[in-house]
Amino acid sequence: MTAQGTGTVSAGRGEPLVVLTGVQKHFGQLHALKDIELNVKRGEVVVVIGPSGSGKSTLCRTINRLETIDEGTITLDGKDLPQEGKALAALRAEVGMVFQSFNLFAHKTILENVTLGPIKVRGMKKEEAEKKARELLDRVGVGHQAEKYPAQLSGGQQQRVAIARALAMEPKVMLFDEPTSALDPEMIKEVLDVMVDLAQQGMTMVVVTHEMGFARTAADRVVFMADGAIVEENTPEEFFTNPRSDRAKDFLGKILKH
Repeated sequence: MTAQGTGTVSAGRGEPLVVLTGVQKHFGQLHALKDIELNVKRGEVVVVIGPSGSGKSTLCRTINRLETIDEGTITLDGKDLPQEGKALAALRAEVGMVFQSFNLFAHKTILENVTLGPIKVRGMKKEEAEKKARELLDRVGVGHQAEKYPAQLSGGQQQRVAIARALAMEPKVMLFDEPTSALDPEMIKEVLDVMVDLAQQGMTMVVVTHEMGFARTAADRVVFMADGAIVEENTPEEFFTNPRSDRAKDFLGKILKH
């Protein structure tokens, strides 16, 4: 366990860390995000769910400017998201991102994948970066695979490496965009277990997922999206047992019957 999971994360817990105000996004004729208002507090786990095409991934990707927005503001720790250049690179170092696909460098070892960012972006010495990387790989359960290449690992192991790589940058917030959707069922649990562990240690997280079990157990708040808008948000207990909107009732009716 690194200091990341204790003092630094809990400091100022409860203050808004990520704030989206009046966010609009179009892709041509498609109104992908409609007047999004969302506050994510420090140390909070917000799980975003909803039908396909509802804007969940787009929302997630605007928080580190992988998608630009047409109107509105997004702030991270009180600062507006920078438009481009070095300031944007610095912002991306503060925002860890884990995608559906693992995006690991195939020609680099697992250890090299995790140390690359801290050395290149943070200016960390190689020895220090490797020590930290090994601690993080141990933490996500793949420490013994450090010298292997991504292709030698299972999908679940690669995704855990991707999480360790994001954590190595000591981000203020972690974004997960459907991190288990490309995995076989038996690998999903091992990735979700790592995410639950992170949540319990106080990492601020925004998680787009179809995994309702994770939403129930790990989320502080569930945000339900449909047609590019936030339709409803509530505690997991309230949302799953007493959804208020017809859209949410319909969505839950379809997925919870299976």
